[in-house]
Amino acid sequence: MERFTAPVTPEVARRRTFAIISHPDAGKTTLTEKFLLYGGAIQAAGTVKARKSGKYATSDWMAIEKERGISVASSVMQFEYGNCVINLLDTPGHRDFSEDTYRVLTAVDAALMVIDSTKGVETQTIKLLEVCRQRNTPIITFINKLDREGRHPLELIDEIEDVLNIHCAPLTWPIGMGKRFAGIYDLQRNRTILYPGSDGSQDRSVHIVSGLDHPPLVDRFPVEVADVKEEVSLLHSDAREFDRDHFLEGELTPVFFGSAMNNFGVDQALDALVNEAPPPRPRAALEREVAPDEPKFSGFVFKIQANMDPQHRDRIAFLRVCSGRFERGMKLFHVRGGKDIRASQVVSFLSQRRETLQDAWPGDIIGLLNHGNIDIGDTFTVGETLNFVGIPYFAPELFQAVTLRDPLKSKQLQKGLQQLGEEGAIQVFRPLVGNEVILGAVGLLQFDVVAHRLKAEYGVDATTRSINFYAARWVTSENANKLAEFQKQLAANLALDASGSLAYLATSRPNLELTMERWPDIEFHNIREHAQRLSA
Repeated sequence: MERFTAPVTPEVARRRTFAIISHPDAGKTTLTEKFLLYGGAIQAAGTVKARKSGKYATSDWMAIEKERGISVASSVMQFEYGNCVINLLDTPGHRDFSEDTYRVLTAVDAALMVIDSTKGVETQTIKLLEVCRQRNTPIITFINKLDREGRHPLELIDEIEDVLNIHCAPLTWPIGMGKRFAGIYDLQRNRTILYPGSDGSQDRSVHIVSGLDHPPLVDRFPVEVADVKEEVSLLHSDAREFDRDHFLEGELTPVFFGSAMNNFGVDQALDALVNEAPPPRPRAALEREVAPDEPKFSGFVFKIQANMDPQHRDRIAFLRVCSGRFERGMKLFHVRGGKDIRASQVVSFLSQRRETLQDAWPGDIIGLLNHGNIDIGDTFTVGETLNFVGIPYFAPELFQAVTLRDPLKSKQLQKGLQQLGEEGAIQVFRPLVGNEVILGAVGLLQFDVVAHRLKAEYGVDATTRSINFYAARWVTSENANKLAEFQKQLAANLALDASGSLAYLATSRPNLELTMERWPDIEFHNIREHAQRLSA
């Protein structure tokens, strides 16, 4: 495999762009808050459970997130830590919003995987790591909730290696857990970071001592210290050493232990992201590979969010800068649209909070004001025709029809569904025959979120009902006559999605298989990117 070569541009070398991924409730959003706290971006960390106090996680800014205590949309936060500019993307953990997470993972250079020490590797973690592996994304692992009684660290390491098929190199190791949690041992520096109060005092500050033989520690936790010495010896004998090349290739993950809720062990993981994770890497386009230190600007849109500012009902396109320097007011070429736009209203993010930016570099995530002409997957350059690859829309598995309670709100419903479809919150299909709008989703919770957002953001009270569709497949053909004939004969099963792409809605698996067999000149795609690429 080709080795990664660090860019020469100093501003590019300072960037670290990563996503935080996990199964729901592993502590991902809490860890995000603590990173922001360390970076000085916020003054006090909120938690997703602090509803009574009015404090919420910075990354959970939508009303439904605050009400339910879950993340349903990805958030982007930029802050400085040390000498680096950090672009942190917090992703939804729930599988019903996995499509948003998959697209976010196309825009990062590394990922931080959070695992609950009481539960180990869970289903959504497996799926997310598979997506990272497809792109050889470097993974750092943070095993969380050591302040609770959980599974043995060696058991967790073995499970990560067996289930996720990735080598582990622990860089810190816990001393006890739960009520007997004394701290973590730094294997690289031979030092112990004491958990506040573990020495029996009322002092709540963190203390660092050399080695594992600190007398108060040994006196208070003799069994735990002896166990750590034995376990660390086993780790060394198994040659579980950190190898940066293998880490950059996605074959090895450095492992850290701690408690995000108690702000312990967090800075070691953040330091690793700064010191070991790669700066921006080359990006694949259909035409060629684009290096981050190229002088000409390029970037791609991986997310669209409607109504981040409820007062202005705006739509923001999240663009990952891939090469060159962005400067406010510069002219950008919208490759799909074939037109230039003047980028004068561009922002940087701290979740919902935004600031007008003057410039940006590869690795940065910037927000373009979207008037409905920008779609997920679009490429922007300064003239060159490039099409970055790997930004997917997956075929939905569940379908519901929309019923409007107040017919006078039809215009608002159409606007809301169009905008929510563009941002990928739901997939919206408009049949070629009839007026009923069909929603497609990966998980049932998406329908609840859309109904909530339609009412809260667009003033539309709508209900949904299940309908008898098995699957959607986007369709293309190199034979225009055959495609026209297909549309004519099967119009009752065809619809256009929010991007205007043609899709076939199958009523059953046999129906889909029989249709594919009868129409060999038609290509059926379960990922929209493939359909758009072939029809372009």
